[in-house]
Amino acid sequence: MKPLLKFNISLKIFLGYFLLVGLAAWFVLTVFVDEVKPGVRQAMEDALVDTASVLAELAKADIEQGNIQTGHFAQALTAYQKRANKANIWGVEKQSADYRIYITNTKGIVIFDSANLALGQDYSQWNDVYLTLQGKYGARSSAEVVGDKNSDTIMYVAAPIKNGEQIIGSLTVAKPNRTLLPFIERAQQKIIRWGALLFILSLAIGSLFTWRFTKKIKKLREYALRVSHGEKATAPTSSNDELSELAVAMQTMRSELDGKQYIQDSVQHLTHELKSPITAIQGALELISPTMPVEKQAHFMAQIKAQTSRVQMIIQNMLGLAALEHQEALQHKTDILLNALVQTQLDLLQDKSANNKVQFNFIPSKPIHTQGDTFLLGQAIYNLIDNAIDFSPANSVITIQLKQNTSLNQIIISDAGAGIPDYALEKIFNKFYSLPRPDTQVKSTGLGLNFVREIAQLHGGSIVLNNLERGGVEAILTVG
Repeated sequence: MKPLLKFNISLKIFLGYFLLVGLAAWFVLTVFVDEVKPGVRQAMEDALVDTASVLAELAKADIEQGNIQTGHFAQALTAYQKRANKANIWGVEKQSADYRIYITNTKGIVIFDSANLALGQDYSQWNDVYLTLQGKYGARSSAEVVGDKNSDTIMYVAAPIKNGEQIIGSLTVAKPNRTLLPFIERAQQKIIRWGALLFILSLAIGSLFTWRFTKKIKKLREYALRVSHGEKATAPTSSNDELSELAVAMQTMRSELDGKQYIQDSVQHLTHELKSPITAIQGALELISPTMPVEKQAHFMAQIKAQTSRVQMIIQNMLGLAALEHQEALQHKTDILLNALVQTQLDLLQDKSANNKVQFNFIPSKPIHTQGDTFLLGQAIYNLIDNAIDFSPANSVITIQLKQNTSLNQIIISDAGAGIPDYALEKIFNKFYSLPRPDTQVKSTGLGLNFVREIAQLHGGSIVLNNLERGGVEAILTVG
């Protein structure tokens, strides 16, 4: 009776996931439709590269003679713009010239503009001009109306104008992205017509995935349990299986930590953290039934996806932390403008702060420079601000300020949350220790602050968390 019971559960999981994946495949069509847009834009950029290079060669003679405004190039371009550019491109009618062309000198000053919009202006700060004059590939995509995020965008691609090996200017070809819409819409219609086939294929793939997923979940759970008991175990493997990759990542992490005195504690902590999401996945799989409403099936599959992502995040964070702990000094040290680095992290977290109804108050300061690893230091600042958002009540403000004291620089982040309980103050930087978020009661991986401390120490500094008298927490990240 026991084996039969297991078979019935596996069959229910198989049929339930078969149906769910088949239905989901139809909705995934919208994702494929969205993939059409960047592909068409990349094709247009490729064409603009060739166009800009050809026009740069044609404009060279007039640049050298100093008559770019009245020379053959300008005359030919004027004639082109006046011509009726009628064409039928795979069913899409083209009625007018869509290009704008401008040329700058070696200082980035516009000396020719087919649209007469920027003659004499300094364009040296734009990437298409700036990079091209340095001998690099220059391109950008900017809004038609500067500052308006909802405005249509224009693609700019530049090519150098050369006299021998010497760059004597840059030529940029600009084309509105809206001219691509007819081609994108036609491609979308084709994708929709093939939707029925994709629906059938998704069901077939879903059935195979369900069987493999169920099998690997059990093997990964057994592997985690053996590791938790300190036994030698071989990670389950298969071709391109995400769960197998997680097991291999765990095994790799153990190998990288080999030789450290705390390896046993680290592995025990990790496997303990993995038991909860793996058990949740197993429970969700056992509850899925073919007779269950689609909404509940979707709910359980969302739980599986979330818990799988949590497993992957725990392992990735642990590997990143292990790599940091191996470092005795920074490997990539450059000059960092802290003001800009903090602003970058605020921009990355803007959507999350808006969703949580939390505002940033970045107090202006003089430019502060430091030496360090831009990526690592950015991650440390990001983690601290992200934590502040998680523990801040709605309609509150997070204050960020920079201070310079002799050879040390400080990034101070203050929130208006409930603060850190006294019992947690001494544990807050321990691995896998985390406080529940006030709104969801969900805990993080507990590796973020430990990660920040390692980064601070590599930068010759420290990280301190203090409860404020008025309420909230003040995080002080000090770097050399």
